[in-house]
Amino acid sequence: QMLAFTAIPARRWEPKRLRLRLLSIAGRVVRHARRVRLRLAATALGVDVLVAGLNRLTALPAPA
Repeated sequence: QMLAFTAIPARRWEPKRLRLRLLSIAGRVVRHARRVRLRLAATALGVDVLVAGLNRLTALPAPA
């Protein structure tokens, strides 16, 4: 939570609220061209927060 949401108010959310908001977004795991992708519902509340957090986590360097 502290690494993924640095400049978003979601950083201060309680764990219960974080789970409710982010893990309730409808999505589907699909495979295409030997890649695994996560397709999220574009109209869901909080999808922009989730995508920003996932992008932030993938941009972090690998631990040494």
